[in-house]
Amino acid sequence: MKFATYKNEMRDGALMLVSKDLTRTVSAAPVAQTMQQLIDNWDALNASMQALYDQLNNGEIDSEDFDPQRCHSPLPRAYHWADGSAYVNHVELVRKARGAEIPESFWTDPLMYQGGSDDFIGPYDDVVVPEVSMGIDFEAEIAVVTGDVPMSVTADNAAKHIKLLMLVNDVSLRGLIPGELAKGFGFYQSKPASAFSPVAVTPDELGDSWCDSKLNLPLLTHYNNELFGKPNAGVDMTFNFAQLVAHAARTRNLGAGTIIGSGTVSNKQGTDYGSAIVQGGVGYSCIAEVRMIETIRDGKPSTSFMANGDTVRIEMLDDQQQSIFGAIEQRVRVLN
Repeated sequence: MKFATYKNEMRDGALMLVSKDLTRTVSAAPVAQTMQQLIDNWDALNASMQALYDQLNNGEIDSEDFDPQRCHSPLPRAYHWADGSAYVNHVELVRKARGAEIPESFWTDPLMYQGGSDDFIGPYDDVVVPEVSMGIDFEAEIAVVTGDVPMSVTADNAAKHIKLLMLVNDVSLRGLIPGELAKGFGFYQSKPASAFSPVAVTPDELGDSWCDSKLNLPLLTHYNNELFGKPNAGVDMTFNFAQLVAHAARTRNLGAGTIIGSGTVSNKQGTDYGSAIVQGGVGYSCIAEVRMIETIRDGKPSTSFMANGDTVRIEMLDDQQQSIFGAIEQRVRVLN
């Protein structure tokens, strides 16, 4: 099934079912009014929602054109949003750029932080930032939404708790990160509101592309209308989503509607550091990764972070080159 949340006068929006080809939509209110209501009661509501979804795709009920610009993030707010760093290649570049090696434990124990989940923004909303000097960056990622997950679940059993997948723009303010991490207490101001794709999909919609709790398709990022990255999300993913969910649940239960992110999708591309699109490579999913490579190669970065009016588009296509989740399309708006 494919779902979206249309903005309305209510904080949690209106849950919509979206056709497989993302062209038609119908209200899901006969079964569930919001995404959180659906996730809270997934087992009880799943069969009725599937029946409605089948009717939509078969043209058996009245529907309307799907408009992604009316969408909020599928979950406009969530009880829990934790972002991992499943692509250790990205972490390795961060460390190398400052002359440090990564600890061996990074290959066996995932990095993860808990982000702000009370105020997500929509996939077509502006990224509003107080000052351009804060080092504005996008991060193209994949995320899963879970049902209730018991504490200490094994990775083998965690996969069955994954209900939905989405794309993410995990906005980062790179200029604030070093100072915050130096305090030894993690991210806060450097991680403003994230945006998720217009559509969230159940794993069965992905066919063979969803395998071993990985999404094995390229993640496309266009920066100012030029292709910036197309790394395959299933390649160089050190920890799959089942492992990330199990890591998050090691010492706590996860409530229904928990969102777990993959971290920046990053491919080694058969080189020490990867290659840009213009060099014949698959490019990158954030500006910081380019700057790290420049620092390693040249001693300092030369690529600037985002400026007022810059745009980013994040999307994933299936094997028939059809959009799976719709696109995140955002513009930076600097207040000062």
